[in-house]
Amino acid sequence: MIKKTLLLLSIPISVVYFKAQDVSVITNTVDVYSGNPINGTAKYNSMAGSMGALGGDISSASVNPAGIGVFIASDVNLTLGINSNKNKTTFGGNSSNYTINKTDLNNSGGVLTINLGDTNSKWKFVNIGINYSTQSIDNYVESQGNQNIQIASTPTETINSSNYTLAGHWYDRYGDISKTSFTVGANYDNRLYFGAGLNFHNSYINQYDSANFGNGNSSIRFDKQFTDFEEKADGFSANIGVIAKVSNQFRVGAAIETPTWWNMDRYYNEYYLNDNYYDRFYEDRKLSTPMKASISAAFVPSKNFALNVDFIQGITKPKYKEYGDAEAELNDFFKETYKSSSEVRVGAEYRIMDFRLRGGYAYQGNSFDNMSTLSYNDNGSTSNQSYSNLFVGKRNIIGAGIGYDFKAFYIDASYQNITSTYSSPFLFGKLITTPEGTYSSGYYSPNGTELLSNAEAVSKVKSTRSNFFVTLGWKF
Repeated sequence: MIKKTLLLLSIPISVVYFKAQDVSVITNTVDVYSGNPINGTAKYNSMAGSMGALGGDISSASVNPAGIGVFIASDVNLTLGINSNKNKTTFGGNSSNYTINKTDLNNSGGVLTINLGDTNSKWKFVNIGINYSTQSIDNYVESQGNQNIQIASTPTETINSSNYTLAGHWYDRYGDISKTSFTVGANYDNRLYFGAGLNFHNSYINQYDSANFGNGNSSIRFDKQFTDFEEKADGFSANIGVIAKVSNQFRVGAAIETPTWWNMDRYYNEYYLNDNYYDRFYEDRKLSTPMKASISAAFVPSKNFALNVDFIQGITKPKYKEYGDAEAELNDFFKETYKSSSEVRVGAEYRIMDFRLRGGYAYQGNSFDNMSTLSYNDNGSTSNQSYSNLFVGKRNIIGAGIGYDFKAFYIDASYQNITSTYSSPFLFGKLITTPEGTYSSGYYSPNGTELLSNAEAVSKVKSTRSNFFVTLGWKF
């Protein structure tokens, strides 16, 4: 562990002060590593991931692995996704828009059903499922400038004497996260379904945090300390679940998923102002994300209609293995501000002969309590301000889709809309004194200038994701 990144943050009373690579560390911990994305087959996505008591879809194992036990025929499928992520960023009364479009094979998987064939046994099927899903985590947030914001620099004559002010800021993250799952499910007397799964996670992140300062005639680019930043990680989790058919019309389900235990390798540049050069460093970290529990209920009045409701609750908090003060303060931060997030999903399917009509809605709550921080006002002054959606915000997911069953083959299509609004802090940077020496978490320019700020500039980001999915499948 490189000790130069110690003392990432401190939490005096209710005011949060950020240091070093804290903003992205906190955001990625919750948004990337602890997230619960609705990403799977077109059917699963169209029902907003609400299949915990229904099963019968390879992606349903991510909520309740007992859904694999519902299969009575083997199945393989492939899902193509067309994904669009649009961010509208507002800062100082000005707005900017940026859209990222990507097309990828988001999901592929299959279930092998083993009919036990013994009419005297109540064990009907043992099924084995394998699934691979991947999702882009690309995110670009660009904030307009504010001529009222001027930050002290070192050397001071470089910026302030020329009246350079904030001309803009951008945060650029790109990469992907994937999961490979192996699940075993069983059918007991067509009444009880059991399942257990092993999940192997991988992620890749590369990100930049930069700001421009200008005087109307020229501008200087500044990069945040530890930019550029690259992180590779792999993790492991397991889940178990059960579905009970209470009657022909009602089903209930319950499942629990362990934390995901992540191993991270990080690479970053550190700038030395006095010597005016960058050096490359490496460190590793270990993170365990929240354990999750889910309960589900389904109403199936006929073969033509099914309604499912899932409730998913986080029951622990993110926790880093403590190598030193940096991880200890991160853990203190999550203990103080992180709350166990909850999620509600509702999905339905209606069948007309071989046609399928589907729809769903999901609501994911915020993972943080209200937080305060010293922030810039539009006139350039600073004050303590409170935010209910710092780093991440509540998410609303709407899904809709259709499908057609050709008996042996099927095709499904869906549309998914995900919206959230959050406050994005940037610009903070200060000197950090440790037993090993004094380091800075500010912004640096190639001409040897350092920017330090005790306050955050905070922009408002409205994120809208519009995704289309098409699944081709074969049942045999």
